[in-house]
Amino acid sequence: MGAKTLAVAALAASLLTGGPAAPPSAVADGKAVVRTHAGLIRGVVHDGYRTFGGVPYAAAPTGERRWRAPQPVVPWRGVRAADAPGEACAQNAPGLGQPSSGAEDCLYADVTTPLDGRRGHPVMVWLHGGGFQNGSGSLYDPHRLAERGVVVVTINYRLGVFGYLGLPGLAGSGTFGLQDQQAALRWVRRNVAAFGGDPGNVTLAGQSAGGMSVCAQLTSPGSAGLFQRAIIQSGSCLTDWPAELFLPNIGSGSQWAPVDDVERAGTQLAATLGCQDDVLACLRSQTSEALLRETQGTGLRAFVDPAYGTSVLPREPADALKEGIFHRMPVLSGSNLDEHRAFIAGLDAAAPVTAERYAEVLRAAFGDQEPQVLALYPAAAYPSPGLAWAAVATDRIWACPTLAGNRLLARKNPVYAYEFAERDGPNPGYGLPWGAFHGAELPYLFDVTYLDGAAQPELAARMVGTWARFAATGRTQWPVFPFVETLATDKGSAVEHHCGFWAGEGDSPGPAPRPAGP
Repeated sequence: MGAKTLAVAALAASLLTGGPAAPPSAVADGKAVVRTHAGLIRGVVHDGYRTFGGVPYAAAPTGERRWRAPQPVVPWRGVRAADAPGEACAQNAPGLGQPSSGAEDCLYADVTTPLDGRRGHPVMVWLHGGGFQNGSGSLYDPHRLAERGVVVVTINYRLGVFGYLGLPGLAGSGTFGLQDQQAALRWVRRNVAAFGGDPGNVTLAGQSAGGMSVCAQLTSPGSAGLFQRAIIQSGSCLTDWPAELFLPNIGSGSQWAPVDDVERAGTQLAATLGCQDDVLACLRSQTSEALLRETQGTGLRAFVDPAYGTSVLPREPADALKEGIFHRMPVLSGSNLDEHRAFIAGLDAAAPVTAERYAEVLRAAFGDQEPQVLALYPAAAYPSPGLAWAAVATDRIWACPTLAGNRLLARKNPVYAYEFAERDGPNPGYGLPWGAFHGAELPYLFDVTYLDGAAQPELAARMVGTWARFAATGRTQWPVFPFVETLATDKGSAVEHHCGFWAGEGDSPGPAPRPAGP
């Protein structure tokens, strides 16, 4: 495998983490100092907005606070510098944008505010993606949203083994990252007015694992009253996958795990590290590097799967939606036209998928249903068998669970649904047919630097305006679900996702397959 294909594979596996945006030039101004409940901070005033980086919303989860609920910030004297983001939470290197990090002192927020001197702005709290194992809030520069009148707070939360380890008898097993998100929301409620925001008008938003976090928080008793609107981008509570369909050697599963499974995996990790007597104390004595090393590529998905059957998530979020047990509020929710191309592109570049390999994947994933799936998604209808695989995975893992989740949410809440279908936007390059891949909508809302090309300005302005309007009012310019807005410069890009078939409703293979596109 050459250096190029290795780079593409690493890129495709880590698209959700984004890339650092270049800091805009600052201008001198006297509005850089803000008083939080823990002390004064000095940010940076830019042309049209202000930024405050590295603001602690909880105490460092280190030492005895490792694998403990987030604790209050320790107040400081004087004026604390807030001119740069805090370190990313400890994580193994994902291969794009975000380097590896061993930092456990990482519970920081970055705040970007309008520079108009007014109060009562709507607030958006952004939860980054990264599969609950990598990424950071500072990878997303939201100044365009701030210029449209929104106070945006991007946060870090504990990841991987630090966020989702469980042990028998350990309070909070498998939920520390979700608890961090709630602590950040409580910090926002207490402090955002000082930044010009309205603590009673908070939108919780996120993409991929961040979107799944938003959906989880919609079902969590501990987040009640902490936010009033929700934005879920490519992160349905119902997302799951059959064996081999996501990627080779990935078994069937979902993003949620029973707490017993999480605690069993934690006990296994402790044994691997030789922790036998006081297991928790022994694990807390391990370096972050050792814990990252022992949980990298181990297949212990419990360390990146939030646990249910806990006080934070009493029910599996998918079940909570089905039972109607979720907070009542407006929801903006959608997915992308070609989600799974982000994951198959690197695989296909490294070793092109053959028609035979494609059929093998379908047999492994769907068993006796393989002929019906192959009839709906024949390899010959796509530029390559790899893109046919990506189409099946897009529909089964992303598009149809999003549709089903929107239906469940819409029974109680106003839901505004979209599909991002822009196939000609910024992409990772390498000459591959990325289409509207997982994460393709992000540069239309934020400034990121890991994609080649610029977002079409008219579509970007429309999306920023829509997200800002929803944060302010809980409404969009399009009707409520079941209407689904197509976000693209050419709205003819929308395709059939065969969700009737995936829901077991007997979708027929008779109609022509979905257009493959570039």
